[in-house]
Amino acid sequence: MRIGVAGINGRVGSVLIEAIRQRGDQLTGGFDRPGAGRQAPAPDITLFHSLEELAAVSDVVVDFTVAAAVTAHSNAISRHRAAWVLGTTGLSEAAQLGVVQAARHVPVVQAANFSPGVTLVLDLAARLAAALPPEDYDAEIVDMHHRQKLDAPSGTALAIGNAVAAARGTTLAAVRDSGRDGVTSARATGAIGFASLRGGQVVGEHTVLFTASDEQIGLTHRAFDRRTFAAGAIRAAHWAHGRPPGLYSMRDVLGLR
Repeated sequence: MRIGVAGINGRVGSVLIEAIRQRGDQLTGGFDRPGAGRQAPAPDITLFHSLEELAAVSDVVVDFTVAAAVTAHSNAISRHRAAWVLGTTGLSEAAQLGVVQAARHVPVVQAANFSPGVTLVLDLAARLAAALPPEDYDAEIVDMHHRQKLDAPSGTALAIGNAVAAARGTTLAAVRDSGRDGVTSARATGAIGFASLRGGQVVGEHTVLFTASDEQIGLTHRAFDRRTFAAGAIRAAHWAHGRPPGLYSMRDVLGLR
């Protein structure tokens, strides 16, 4: 299978190259954001000038870039028949709408985290949230990442929050509580709290806590190596290749629905 990598010089790019070659797929090349001034990561890798050029020669494009590029990428993907594996987080409503529109033309697997373990944590968090009444069990989500990470909470933390909120019959926007500082009011019943820690070179840690007056239940996932994200993304690429157009998730890839 022919796989192209958008964001090939990024943190996940190098491990994606390794995962593609280990699986025996053809790396068609990569794309980096305009103006980055970077060269291809190796002499035998083609660095294309646009994502559209990359999509034209690929069966699947794996995209770990920046949120600001997603709208342009969705337009380019829509004009070709390459499947799109999208791991970029922090999307605006307009950018997400572009993803939905692209999914009308090509198969799109979108995930905040391609780790199979995180996918299962999302599933388990939703089950716990559905079973534990919000008036009795407070939900808090903690994420820790490397010191260079720009967005907080992380995309994975927000995905966990969305899963918990949906299972409780509400939306994250309605119950989200982030960035407590100084003298604050008492915790609102049903709120989903977030705390984001940054330091060192932590790949990614996420914990969701359900705390009642007499017990606490916690789910934690720790990523030790970005290879887990790359392996999951390539697994998603193989799953998506040849699928009908639509917006899919890692739950679909793992057969959880």
